[in-house]
Amino acid sequence: MRIALVIVAWVLFTCSQPCVGQPLADHHQHLFSPETTKLAKGLDPIAASDLVALMDKAGIRRALVLSIAYQFSDPNRSPFENEYERVKAENDWTSRQVALFPDRLRGFCSVNPLKDYAIPEIERCAHDPQLHYGLKLHFGNSDVDLDNPEHLGKVKEVFRTADEHGMAIVVHMRSSVTRNRSYGAQEARTFLNEVLPEARDITVQIAHLSGAGGYDDSSVDEALAVFVEAISKKDPRLARVYFDVSGAAGYGDWERRADVIVRRIRGLGPRRVLFGSDGFGGGNLAPRDAWAAFRKLPLSEEEFREIETNVAPYMR
Repeated sequence: MRIALVIVAWVLFTCSQPCVGQPLADHHQHLFSPETTKLAKGLDPIAASDLVALMDKAGIRRALVLSIAYQFSDPNRSPFENEYERVKAENDWTSRQVALFPDRLRGFCSVNPLKDYAIPEIERCAHDPQLHYGLKLHFGNSDVDLDNPEHLGKVKEVFRTADEHGMAIVVHMRSSVTRNRSYGAQEARTFLNEVLPEARDITVQIAHLSGAGGYDDSSVDEALAVFVEAISKKDPRLARVYFDVSGAAGYGDWERRADVIVRRIRGLGPRRVLFGSDGFGGGNLAPRDAWAAFRKLPLSEEEFREIETNVAPYMR
């Protein structure tokens, strides 16, 4: 009987810790407030408690929660009345949710970088005890076009402001698919040459291996190849740059592209690659299933182990 109790205690202890073979952290997660679920059909609310339950099932101890306040300034929707107030309310809701699980969740503010209120909102978030760690930017949702000089100037200002406040940046770099914006090597080079120099002292995380989820789009590989080449040349602008794999495996015809994905991960270097699963719902995989899909890539066990134990500086 005593031996049985010892075994049960050991199992309970190990299940409460990051398990071997599971990521220490999910670096790309979202919560969905009741207000944001009104913006998309079939999307259910997900609060912090729901996310933590999903993390427990996956054996993941910590997660980065990226506010989706930028959804209220999506140019593909009719303009919202009191738009900035809605953006602030969503960021504040994310802050309150993350505060419920301070040892499990870390929160980032978000904003459309093209809006006149972008800088004031970043500065407001910089003083929030839960959101001052970083900023999420979604170039696709905000219709940021790096080929547009005006857009580029505003993005550079946002990066500069985040750097001044020591806020890391997670950027969905893929331009708008809905509006057929140009994307590929040229835009990646603009980001490398013009935008990254503004982030002198902060971590920059490029989401979805520089795509929008999935790896069917050849332009995503063209963009990622620019960063791989820069890393091979030890470009100092990439010193604090990481890439998350959210959506890289498990969607579309990804298995046919598995060898290409692995080659790019090796080109980036596994130490720069962060596990992320993206928000659960609307067709997205739960963290446990996202990790299972990622494990199907033909990486070595050593490479998987390095990726699963990576923890971004903003999570430390």
